[in-house]
Amino acid sequence: MDFEKLVKERYSLRKYSNRPVEREKLDLILESARVAPTAKNIQPHYLLVLQSEEARKKADACMGSHFDAPLMIIVSYDPSAEFVREDGQRFGEIDATIAATQMLLQAADIGVGSCYVGLFDKNALKQSFEELSGLSPTAVLCFGYPDEGAHPSRLHGDRRSIDKMVKSL
Repeated sequence: MDFEKLVKERYSLRKYSNRPVEREKLDLILESARVAPTAKNIQPHYLLVLQSEEARKKADACMGSHFDAPLMIIVSYDPSAEFVREDGQRFGEIDATIAATQMLLQAADIGVGSCYVGLFDKNALKQSFEELSGLSPTAVLCFGYPDEGAHPSRLHGDRRSIDKMVKSL
């Protein structure tokens, strides 16, 4: 799919079928995060892949929305490893979000639906998964294939015009 079409047609999938995401496709999604740009190439982000029903239910219990996706990835970063600019601006969350965005776009390119979930209880997530010790969760990404009747939200196409968003000098 060409990039312009991909970014305009991709939407946050909220209704998943139970069809699992194939290993080859998961590998492509993970690779897109591995090669994501980060400040000073520090690469402070970490991914926790949740495929088992038990792990997905644990994550689901920490989230404000529940989509029953067959694949979830918790995107986190190590605050002790992130780049910090001289003015105090921290880049760990930014770097993790860039990696997350690349995974969402890669998924769309290979026909896998996704949703970026930012509404979750960070402390509950860290208590539920010891693998997150010392890390700061940034997002929970849901992946899978659309269930029957899945569609973009009614607000999907509601975007500001370019002239309301861009200033040129």
